[in-house]
Amino acid sequence: MDKLTHIDQQGKASMVDVGDKSHQIRVARAKGFIKLGAQTIELIKENKMKKGDVLTIAEIAGIQGAKKCSELIPLCHPLQLTKVEVKTTLTDTGVEVNSMAKCIGQTGVEMEALTAVNVALLTVYDMCKAVDKEMIMTDVTLIEKTKTDLEK
Repeated sequence: MDKLTHIDQQGKASMVDVGDKSHQIRVARAKGFIKLGAQTIELIKENKMKKGDVLTIAEIAGIQGAKKCSELIPLCHPLQLTKVEVKTTLTDTGVEVNSMAKCIGQTGVEMEALTAVNVALLTVYDMCKAVDKEMIMTDVTLIEKTKTDLEK
């Protein structure tokens, strides 16, 4: 890597100009995990958490988070997202969150995919904090980032 892309010649933060880049189909996938106690997992499984359906609400929150990414991360470009998916899976030890963000644009959607995962995990945390004081959010990572030229 030659230089950081979000720094100008004076070393100040700068939003990258993507205006000269071609429009491409951009897709990014991310994942993360929140470790939960056995009692919390059982409450989620039985849909007995006081605040409601944890997994569905976390999925919706993740989608909302992806759509707000440029408002949260100062140098992110606002994107016209064409698709956001957030899937939660209850495991024996917690909740795994997987996301996919897609757009047709001039810059990638990895920040939107990562934001979706983080907001979904934070939502699980918020909904379960009354019964679980030892939750740990972990392993948030970008799985894949692709760009494909548009058909001419």
